[in-house]
Amino acid sequence: MAPAQPSLQRIALLIQYLGTRFYGWQRQPNHRSVQEEIETAIASVVGYPVVIHAAGRTDTGVHAAAQVAHFDVMTLIPAHRWADVINARLPDDVLIRASAQVPADWHARFSASWRRYRYTIYTEARPNLFARSLSWHYYHAPLDESKMQQALAPMIGHHHMAAFQRANSSRPHAWVDLQFAECIRQDSFLYIEVQASGFLYGMMRLLVGLLVEVGRGDRSVESFTQLWQNERRHEVRYAAPPQGLCLLRVGYPDMPFPPELWFDAQPKLNLSRMTLEPSL
Repeated sequence: MAPAQPSLQRIALLIQYLGTRFYGWQRQPNHRSVQEEIETAIASVVGYPVVIHAAGRTDTGVHAAAQVAHFDVMTLIPAHRWADVINARLPDDVLIRASAQVPADWHARFSASWRRYRYTIYTEARPNLFARSLSWHYYHAPLDESKMQQALAPMIGHHHMAAFQRANSSRPHAWVDLQFAECIRQDSFLYIEVQASGFLYGMMRLLVGLLVEVGRGDRSVESFTQLWQNERRHEVRYAAPPQGLCLLRVGYPDMPFPPELWFDAQPKLNLSRMTLEPSL
């Protein structure tokens, strides 16, 4: 009986990473990237270079709870085993949660219907080491989450978002289909979640930076809306810091992974005050 021959497979990966020590997702010279770490791990198994394609490119310092990527490989390794194979060769700030075979025409970026980001703001005055790398510690002024939510509401729909696009973007246009936007408070944390068909370069951090001006009362909801509708990019001066931002999940018509692995894979921080028992 002839031995089994390797076949060309397209493998999808469900990826988590802490962005703190990365210069973003995309491979680049002289800087550490998530893409390079994973490609190097795969190449060490198959013995030749492999390129992986992601659903989105996160910036320096930005995290991901359920990034999706794919690569093509000639292999006898079962698709579901690739997660363990790659994890054995990765550093401790990157994790492959799952792997699966997908059709040859399935693409992590172009098959995606939407992406969802979460931005976390920690509002207690006293710092907390366990919140530091995953949130923006903003305590300089109280933030009114109801006004921030009011400012987000008119953004739902198909809009030109050039006011929230950083310079040097390679995107040919600034139209965005924004499907969901929410700002909620849970104890000491504000969570801003935005879902869209795609995001402009730097969009979430610029959006949050301007939204905080509304929350602290320095800008009205009406002024916020007029600014982005009139594309006054020069008035968007500050981007929120990267450590508060996480690519929460990516949506597909034919998602290759079960929802319990990707739907809400970034645990929310909970530092609610305790009621202590009196000493006996």
